[in-house]
Amino acid sequence: MSDVYQFLADHHIEYQRHDHPAVFTVADVERLVPPLPAAKTKNLFLRDKKGKRHFLVVVPAQKRVDIKALGAAIGAGRLSFGSPARLKRYLGVDPGSVTILALIRDSGHAVEVVFDKILGQEKAFQFHPLINTSTLVISRDNLQRFLDAAGHEIRSLDVPAQKG
Repeated sequence: MSDVYQFLADHHIEYQRHDHPAVFTVADVERLVPPLPAAKTKNLFLRDKKGKRHFLVVVPAQKRVDIKALGAAIGAGRLSFGSPARLKRYLGVDPGSVTILALIRDSGHAVEVVFDKILGQEKAFQFHPLINTSTLVISRDNLQRFLDAAGHEIRSLDVPAQKG
C-alpha cells in the first residue's frame, strides 16, 4: 500500500522492509517471517460494549491478553473484538493486517492506543504496513515520530495477561 510508505517518507520515518507470504496469526509469523532485529508485536482491535470507544492494543506477540481485565484497567467496561466491518471503517484494514501504522487512516482520532508497558524496553518493533505480506522494522524513535505525525498518543499500560 503506497499511502503508508508515502506517509513514512513525508515524515522522514526510517524503516526496514521485509516481504514474505501472507501471515494471519502469530504462528504464521513464526513460520514465515525470517528472524528480524526487533520485537514482534500483536495488535488487537477492540471495542467497548456500546461500540462508542475503540482501542488498538499493542502487546508482545506471544502475550495472551486478558480482555476482561483490560477493560477494567482502562475504564471501558466489557471489551470485545471489533468486527471486520468496524475494523475497515476505523482503520481501513482487514483482519490479519491490524497494525499501529493504520492510525494514519484514523484522522478522526476515534481509536485509542494502548501500548503494553513491557514493550517500552525495546529498541525497535515489527509492524505490518497495512497488509500482511510485509513487515517493517521501526525503531522506538521512529515510532514516536510516526505517532506524532499521525496525531496519536499512546497510553502505556501493563496490559493484563491471561493466567495459565
